[in-house]
Amino acid sequence: MQKIILIISAVCCLLLQSCLKDKLLQTYSIYTPVYKEKSEVYANIKSNPAQSITAPGKIYVYGNYIFLNEVDKGVHIIDNTNPASPQVKAFINIPGNLDVTIKGNTLYADLYTDLVVVDITNPLQARFIKYLANIFPARAYSNGFVGDSTKIIVDWTKKDTTIKINDYRKMYDCMTCSFATFSTGISGASTPAQGIAGSMARFSLVNDYLYTVNHAELSAFNVTNSENPVRTSTQNLGWGIETVYPFNNKLFIGSATGMFIYDLANPASPARLSAVNHFRACDPVIADGNFAYVTLSSGTNCGGNVNVLNIYDVTNLSSPVLSCSKSMTSPHGLAKDGNLIFICDGKDGLKIYDTPASPCGMQLVKQFTGMETYDAIAWNNNLLVVAKDGLYQYDYSNRTDIKQKSKLTVNR
Repeated sequence: MQKIILIISAVCCLLLQSCLKDKLLQTYSIYTPVYKEKSEVYANIKSNPAQSITAPGKIYVYGNYIFLNEVDKGVHIIDNTNPASPQVKAFINIPGNLDVTIKGNTLYADLYTDLVVVDITNPLQARFIKYLANIFPARAYSNGFVGDSTKIIVDWTKKDTTIKINDYRKMYDCMTCSFATFSTGISGASTPAQGIAGSMARFSLVNDYLYTVNHAELSAFNVTNSENPVRTSTQNLGWGIETVYPFNNKLFIGSATGMFIYDLANPASPARLSAVNHFRACDPVIADGNFAYVTLSSGTNCGGNVNVLNIYDVTNLSSPVLSCSKSMTSPHGLAKDGNLIFICDGKDGLKIYDTPASPCGMQLVKQFTGMETYDAIAWNNNLLVVAKDGLYQYDYSNRTDIKQKSKLTVNR
């Protein structure tokens, strides 16, 4: 009897394998890089005709212009003279771009691992000046993909392929060769004298110094001669560094595991004042007076399952103290102006809180839903919000009647 059972089992296994071989399928998307010569790419870093916004990323405001990152593609130049009707005027092609900042007539941006310098004396006639190689070495692809270092990837072609499950190993080898993971991030009166970045920025300008963070390092550049950045220091901060925010001659740096505060008494070589640890999560940070505001979200790249706003008392910068936490849905970027704090709470939209007496007593005054928000800039009663479906602007001059002014819609 035992032998019969074994034979039947063996037959069932063979039948099952045959079934799997014939009917179990899996579909994969294969991405193949499109290359251009470096000389051609650099020549095209200029103000080209305006393009549709398809994948909005980080944001920077300078004068009457908005500089909006198109993830891994470049920078949209938007005339915001009339916030009720912003006009997309030009596009600077910068492959691999995620961040941008500006000093005077000079724009700094990342081109994959390099830092590029662009003249924007006239933003609508921008021109490439130079590049600094390998400033962001931690920027890499997944699955072991290594690009052709003699050229620059400017796009990817996608091909969906369906295979039998037993061909998985063959497919995996193909993916390792070809697949790369993409990075996924003013009222009509006066305009800001200095540029303003969102809270998700990895670049920050303080006087004559540019500070950049990559996955593990903080670098300082002397930009007294804005067209010729000179790196003055680089220091290791540990793993998972994400954002940098300047306030009162200090740098507040967000990471996947904590917040760091650096002093700029010697701007060429920032010195660590303190650090606080938190649960593993995505972590932009801003500061205002005696408090620092940190959003923690369970992003796919950061891990963890915490979604909160942490408020730290930084009266003593050498020893920050957690004052309170407020539960959120999936918080990302944030901004603050006076007593109002603006939280981009992912798929829960935009939340606006009033903090009349103490940040820990904050009260929700308005929520805008129906959009997935990413980052914000608040200045002079005008709020800019980057969302998955577009760039929104709001008038918050009357906190009891905050209104949407305009929207530039994403065109996918």
